[in-house]
Amino acid sequence: MPAPRSSILKAILPLVTIFGLLRLIFWLNTFPNPDEAYYWVWGQHPAFSYYDHPPFQAWVQTVTTALAGQSFWALRLSNLLSNGLLVYTYYRINKYLYGKDGNDFFWITIALLLASPLYFLFLALAWPDHWLMTFSLVSAFQFIQFLDGYAVTKKGETNRLYGAALTLGIAILCKYNAVFVGLGYLVVLATNKPWRNLFRDRRLYFAIIITLLCLLPILLWNITHDFQSFRYYSDRSIDDANFRLKFDQALGFIGISILMLSPINSWIMLQALRRPRTSTYQTVAFGIFCVSTGALLAISLVSTALYYWNILAYLLLFPLLPPLFFTSISPPPLPSDSPPLDSHAKRHSRLLVAGQWYGLLFALLLVMHYSVLPLSVFGSADSDPDSRMLFGWEQVGTAVQQQATGLNQPFFITSDYRSAAALAYQLNHREVFAISERIDQFDFWFDPDSLNGRDAVILVDDWHPLQPALTTQFDRVSAPQTITIKRFGIWIKNYIILRGYTFRAT
Repeated sequence: MPAPRSSILKAILPLVTIFGLLRLIFWLNTFPNPDEAYYWVWGQHPAFSYYDHPPFQAWVQTVTTALAGQSFWALRLSNLLSNGLLVYTYYRINKYLYGKDGNDFFWITIALLLASPLYFLFLALAWPDHWLMTFSLVSAFQFIQFLDGYAVTKKGETNRLYGAALTLGIAILCKYNAVFVGLGYLVVLATNKPWRNLFRDRRLYFAIIITLLCLLPILLWNITHDFQSFRYYSDRSIDDANFRLKFDQALGFIGISILMLSPINSWIMLQALRRPRTSTYQTVAFGIFCVSTGALLAISLVSTALYYWNILAYLLLFPLLPPLFFTSISPPPLPSDSPPLDSHAKRHSRLLVAGQWYGLLFALLLVMHYSVLPLSVFGSADSDPDSRMLFGWEQVGTAVQQQATGLNQPFFITSDYRSAAALAYQLNHREVFAISERIDQFDFWFDPDSLNGRDAVILVDDWHPLQPALTTQFDRVSAPQTITIKRFGIWIKNYIILRGYTFRAT
């Protein structure tokens, strides 16, 4: 892509480069987050779909592992591909919106995106979210181009509409909250008179069918598994037993959303949302934002809504922000009584650069937290157990393999899906299971008949300690071995390893 022309943009490019280097450090050196490892394990068990999430991320892991083997780079190779497609789509959007200024505004868009802790993190992790964002953005851009063509010809380009439907279906195969994008499309059509006639256009219904056909693997999996996935999400979103309005939850959702999006991005997005909607792009961006944010705010009032569930609400807003920092890259001559352009530009450039430094600070802390030492170790001993689980797996894996020596057809059991996934990744071994009170994907792979009579290595930790329900399924268990995980002499957590002799499923 062409280099930016603006001297102000050239000044922030070093910061953008640092963001890129931090991303590479993370991709190449960081042990999989427990959920990254979880999705990798899914990829080693190909299926139509899975209990916790739709299947696309697992399918990708199946392919990348087959092609590139097992490594941190291979695990996150798909992130590189999705990030590249996302960035290219933003380039096309900026050229579509701004013509000759699109190149400069594109670089501002990417700088703002990287400076958001929300997007820096979720585009880096090998979770379903990076593909979710990419396909949702591609879909929305196709839909916008279709509507723009429809406004001119009263017909539009059918391939754009069907392309939007197909990529929306793939986005839902990544994560279910892509539904908010589709609902946003329908709200935009219903609330804008020039497009309401599309509800009489059979192409719209063909497009809906295309999206629904993409979801057939999810339906097939649920039909064969007693609709467990659908029940999981309905139970997770609705808490009938303790119904009350939770205004503190809603305020918390708003507060953490602003912090993770970045206060400067949040403020400038608010300005963009307040501007008159004079283009199709603005209208669709506003519609998707309102549908997603409104739905999650409503959920937060009665249940739990996590800030990153709203990650699709802001995607289309980023390209609308650059003009709010700069009135024009090549401004027209000013009247003689106008304030000097330099002071105006400096005020806005300072705001832009301040946002970059805010994001860079978060990015540095996140990379240190995930790759070097969990910063939560400086708090209480039980704080942030998720991040503590990224460390020490080479040590744990070696100890587990030593304990497996001499056992009868050993398999591996842990007390939680997170440790089971991390251990499976470290050992590159399929026969690792989690036995816990929580239902997870490991329960669907657990076949007690094939395990009866065999010995096991049991791994538990201080977050999910050993439970009698686990040990009673063996004739006897050995004395525990404690593995203490430290880094730079600082204690992180403990793991406990035992041998279990002669498994008897209860």
